[in-house]
Amino acid sequence: MIQTVVKRDGRIVGFNEQKISGAIRKAMLHTNNGEDSNLIQQITDRISMSGNSQMTVEEIQNKVENELMKSRRKDVARAYISYRNLRNVARKAKTRDIFLEIINVKSNDITRENANMNADTPAGMMMKFSSETTKPFVDDYLLSEDVRDAVAHNYIHIHDKDYYPTKSLTCCQHPLDNILEHGFSAGHGSSRPAKRIETASVIACISLETAQNEMHGGQAIPAFDFYLAPYVRMSYVEEVKNLETLMGEDCSDLYESEINDYLKLPLDGLKGKERIKQHAINKTVARVHQAMEAFIHNMNTIHSRGGNQVVFSSINYGTDTSAEGRCVIRELLKSTYSGVGNGETAIFPIQIWKKKRGVNYLPQDKNYDLYELACKVTARRFFPNFLNLDATFNQSEDWKAEDPKRYIHEVATMGCRTRVFENYFGPKTSIGRGNISFTTINIVRLAIECMEIKDKEERINSFFAKLDKVLDLTAKQLVERYNFQKTAYAKQFPMVMRSLWLGADKLKADDTIESVINQGTLSIGFIGLAECLKALLGKHHGEDNEAQELGLKIVTYMRDRANDFTKMYQHNFSVLATPAEGLSGKFTLKDRKEFGELEGITDRDYYTNSNHVPVYYKCSAKHKAEVEAPYHDLTRAGHIFYVEIDGDATHNPQVIMNVVDMMDHYNIGYGSVNHNRNRCMTCGFENADNTLETCPHCGGHHIDRLQRITGYLVGTTDRWNNGKLAELNDRVRHDI
Repeated sequence: MIQTVVKRDGRIVGFNEQKISGAIRKAMLHTNNGEDSNLIQQITDRISMSGNSQMTVEEIQNKVENELMKSRRKDVARAYISYRNLRNVARKAKTRDIFLEIINVKSNDITRENANMNADTPAGMMMKFSSETTKPFVDDYLLSEDVRDAVAHNYIHIHDKDYYPTKSLTCCQHPLDNILEHGFSAGHGSSRPAKRIETASVIACISLETAQNEMHGGQAIPAFDFYLAPYVRMSYVEEVKNLETLMGEDCSDLYESEINDYLKLPLDGLKGKERIKQHAINKTVARVHQAMEAFIHNMNTIHSRGGNQVVFSSINYGTDTSAEGRCVIRELLKSTYSGVGNGETAIFPIQIWKKKRGVNYLPQDKNYDLYELACKVTARRFFPNFLNLDATFNQSEDWKAEDPKRYIHEVATMGCRTRVFENYFGPKTSIGRGNISFTTINIVRLAIECMEIKDKEERINSFFAKLDKVLDLTAKQLVERYNFQKTAYAKQFPMVMRSLWLGADKLKADDTIESVINQGTLSIGFIGLAECLKALLGKHHGEDNEAQELGLKIVTYMRDRANDFTKMYQHNFSVLATPAEGLSGKFTLKDRKEFGELEGITDRDYYTNSNHVPVYYKCSAKHKAEVEAPYHDLTRAGHIFYVEIDGDATHNPQVIMNVVDMMDHYNIGYGSVNHNRNRCMTCGFENADNTLETCPHCGGHHIDRLQRITGYLVGTTDRWNNGKLAELNDRVRHDI
C-alpha cells in the first residue's frame, strides 16, 4: 500500500490518491467516450493497494499507464500517455529556450546578467549553460521548502546561487605580505618569495587571479602600498649593486641610506656616492613604474573562472607614508592616468584611496601631494574611489600612527562596496577575511502588499511584521548555506584555504574549513528603499523628511535584527546596501506582473539600488549626501555614495576634492564620482565630449559611454542588462 511519494525535486510527501483519479479523469475528458467514474475508482484502488509503501512519481505514472492499457479504454491510455509526454516536454522547454538564446547570442537579461562577463564567447556560453542548469538543482535539492517558496514568490534573492553547490565563499581581502614573503602554491606548482618589485607585482596578479578561480565573488588587496613597499627598497639595493659591479667601487654604505623620496632627478652636478645613489633611485623609479603599469595591464587582460571574465579585483592604498610606499602610490597613479592599450581607461583593478586625517587629507599631511594626484587621476579615469577612514564606524582603537603595520587596523573594501571589518569571533580587521554569502530582501514587495491598508500606522506596522518574518527566514537561509559551505575540505581551495583566509594556515588538506570561515560575514541585503517608502507613504526619502525618518527606522531595524542573529547563530551577521546588477530588474519585472504598474514603484524597469536616492530625482550633491549618509553606519556589510557630475572633470580635480570633503563632513564611509567619458570601441580613444559621434582619432562611429554599473566600470554598455540600461538613461547630474 502506497504511503509516501518521492517527488521529482526529491521531496517526500504523503500519498494522495485523488491525484491519480484526477489525472485519469483529465485523460478521459480528452477522448470521445467521456468519463467512466467506476473505471477511475477501480484503477485508483488497484494502484493504491498494490504499490510499495514509498514510490516515485514516475513509478506511479507507469502503473497508471499499464492499468489503462489493460483496460477496455485504450483511448484513455493513449490520451494519458500523450498528456504525460507533453508535460515532460513543457518541463524541458524553459531550459531549451534559455539554451537557444545563449547559442544564438541573444542580447537579453540572461546573457547580460553580469556585465563583466562576455557570454557570447565559447567560455562565456559554457558559464551560462552551467549557471542556468545549476540554479534549478539548487532549488530542488539544496534549499529548504520555505526558502524555495520565498525565492519563487520574489521575497528574497540568493546571490551567486549557481555557485551554491561548489561550497565556495564570496570574496577575500588578501594578506599579500604573507604570499610575497613565503611564496604560495596554486595547486599545480609553487611560487618562490619575491625579491624585486617586478616579481612582487606579478605575484599580486597571480594571487588575485588564482583566488578568483576558487571563489564566486571579488578579490581585493587591503594595503597595496604597504605590501609592495619593501620590494622598492630591494630593487634600489639591486640597482646600487649593479653600479658597484660596473664601477668596481664599494657602495654598501648606500644600501640602508636614508631616502626622503623616490623622485627622478637629473644627475647634472652630482658626484661620487651622491651621483650613484640618485642614479640608482632613477633606475628604481623606472622599474616601479613599469611594474605598476604591468600590474594594471595584467589585471585587464588575464582571465579567471569561466566566461572570459577578467579578475574582479580591487586594491586599497594611500596611507603608507614611507618613501618606498609613496613611490608605489605615485607610479601606480601615474600609470593609471596614462591608461592602457590605446590610452583607454583601465576597468580593473578598482582602485580605492584610503583617506585619513594626519596622513593624506590636509595640506600639512605627508601624503597630501599624492591625494591631490589621486583626485587628478579620478577626474580623468573614474578611479580611485575614496574610502573614508575617518568615518566614525571605520575607525579602530588599535590604530597608531607610529605602528609600521597600522594597515592591519585600517578598514578596506571591495570596489563594488562590500565591506568586512567588525568581528565578534576574532580580530577586528579586513585582512584575511571576506563575505561568506549574502541574500537580498525585496522590501518593495513587502510594502506593496500593505498598500491597501488605509490607516497609515496600521499599514506601517503590517510592513514591519512582514519584514520581521522575512528577516528570520533570510537569516535561516544564510545559516543553512553556511552549514553546507563549512563541510568543504581545505584541499578544495588550495590558495584561499592555505595562504589567504584568516587561520587557514593551520588547516591540513583533508580538514574541513569549518574552523576558520566563521571569521567571515553573512550579509542581509535590501533593494529599493525609495520604492518601498513610495508604497508606504507616497514619497521617497529624497523628497520628504517623514519618508527619511521611516527609511532610517526600517534599515535600523534590519541592523538590530542582524545583531540579534549574530548572537543567536554565533556568526557575524551584517546588513548590506545591495549592489544590485541583474537583480535590479528581476524583482521589478515579477512584481509588476503581479501588482501592475504602480506610479513611482513598478513603473520603471528597475528598483533603486539599496538606500540610494533615486537616480532620476534631481537634487544637489549636498542634499543627496545628507539623505544617504546616515545609512552608511547601518550597513556595515557595504555601502557606497555616488555623485554624478556634468562635463569634463579632467581639468577640474577640485570637484573631486569637494566630494571627498562632503564625505568627510557627513560621515560617509565610501564614495565615488561619475562623469562623462566616451570611448571609441574601434581604437580605444577617449574624451568627455557630450556630443561625440565620430572618433577624431580613427573616424569610427562605435562610440560608447564608459560608465560605472554598481561600483565597477564596464568597458561597453552593450553588456548591460535592460534594468541597468534603463537606470543609466534615467541618471541626472548633481550640482556641487
